[in-house]
Amino acid sequence: MSKAEAKDAPSFSAALQELEAILERIDNEETDVDRLGDELRRATELLELCRSKIRKAEIEVEQIVAKLGGDA
Repeated sequence: MSKAEAKDAPSFSAALQELEAILERIDNEETDVDRLGDELRRATELLELCRSKIRKAEIEVEQIVAKLGGDA
């Protein structure tokens, strides 16, 4: 993901809310078959975005913990 894409990307919370809304529409059969592919593609994009943000946070936490462990 480029910096421009990252800047335009929704926050983790917003992405998760959108993903949950898509899943709810699919579960409730509110999504037209013609639109189902688009919904699934967007859900995949949001899922990847959320995973990426979680991985980044994990790395940052590990670095902080390692730094604190080195200070002890």
